[in-house]
Amino acid sequence: MINVVKIGGDIIEDKKILISSLKEFSKLDGYKILVHGGGKIADGFSKQMGYHHKMINGRRITDKSTLDIVVMTYSGIINKKIVSNLQSLGLNSLGFSGADGNIVKSYKRPIKDIDYGYVGNLKKKNSINADLIKFLFKIGIIPVLSPITHDGNGNLLNTNADTIASYLSISLSKYYKVILTYCFNKIGILNNLNDEKSYYSNIEENLFNKLKIYNIINKGMIPKLENAFFALKNGVYKVKISNIDNPLNKYTKKTILCL
Repeated sequence: MINVVKIGGDIIEDKKILISSLKEFSKLDGYKILVHGGGKIADGFSKQMGYHHKMINGRRITDKSTLDIVVMTYSGIINKKIVSNLQSLGLNSLGFSGADGNIVKSYKRPIKDIDYGYVGNLKKKNSINADLIKFLFKIGIIPVLSPITHDGNGNLLNTNADTIASYLSISLSKYYKVILTYCFNKIGILNNLNDEKSYYSNIEENLFNKLKIYNIINKGMIPKLENAFFALKNGVYKVKISNIDNPLNKYTKKTILCL
């Protein structure tokens, strides 16, 4: 059994919630791997530097200046903060960008209707260095992955952390039973954002598509759930969408995706 857990800026930027989440992460049985984003924190550093980022359809536009900021933020400050906190909990962890150990290889997203800039896409085959990850598991290391990847030609690319978690889970599902958990700032998928009682305990892709039409699911939640269903369709045992308040606790309310 492997637990692949993706956490975002809502968890990382609040120290108490981060520690609580990492404590829950430490209790998970079997092998585990943590993937993190941190867009809100990168946005904060951008503003401090007098630079304003752009978003289209829930996805970041990454020009050269933004790329420098996200590399420093994701693979530097955030990654090392998480690793140090895991070490304090007795979990021997090692932080990676996708370039380190060739662990996540990508290609620059082609320009179609929108030019997303220095953004990486993943291929279903040969994007993830599963052999290295399996080796790290065997020697007792917990990998912590930032969403910075590389193209094999010396270029770094900003890649959606939800996508990395999805493809990582698919790659590892060839060898293990994988549970993928996306943690964010709600108890699950809500029909009404102001009413937590309206959460869906289970959601199928047809319902997801209907909720998109009615704009109940929108912005950044759309690519998150697209990645979640993609993982489920490609061999991942279970995918969950969960709260940032003890998100990995088995008693916490959550949304489980179904085919």
